[in-house]
Amino acid sequence: MERKKLLFLVEVAIFSAIGIILDQFSFSLWPQGGSISFVMVPIVLMAFRWGLKGGLLTGFLVGLLQTMFGAYIIDPVQGILDYPLAFTVIGFAGLFAGVVKRSLEEGSMKKAAVFITVGVFIGALLRFICHFLAGVIFFGSGSEGVPAWLFSLGYNGSYMGPAFILTSIVLATLLISVPRVATNRQMTSA
Repeated sequence: MERKKLLFLVEVAIFSAIGIILDQFSFSLWPQGGSISFVMVPIVLMAFRWGLKGGLLTGFLVGLLQTMFGAYIIDPVQGILDYPLAFTVIGFAGLFAGVVKRSLEEGSMKKAAVFITVGVFIGALLRFICHFLAGVIFFGSGSEGVPAWLFSLGYNGSYMGPAFILTSIVLATLLISVPRVATNRQMTSA
């Protein structure tokens, strides 16, 4: 039991660090943030490996670390919405951990790909909602004559849509090619 807890904590730390590193290799669309990156890949992967607790904790740490490495914060509430909360909710992809693992174990790769994509979609949608709300509340006057909600929708959708697609493709390809990556089972020696 202790070994499993230790493995969990080590993986959370490693996957959080990988998320921050992947985020550094991003394609920025906007000067004040909003970039297309692979930051969601390790968060969702932890969500599939460990369920909600793995995804939520890894996402929270990624969001927290981002606040230390050059986050664009104009208000504490906006900072929480755009960073710790936005990345924590990606972990809700873990709601589909069981069905993804079962599909992979059964060799039902099309079904696995569908549920991987649905899991990524849920996590990306919840992240989008956090960024959207921060945009409406704190960056509402982003463009002359455009309602705050419409500006935030376009701004955040411009990078979240491609990020969702890239994350889905990477994870579906990885997990279908190497299904054991989705499990947290420890190797036992014979």
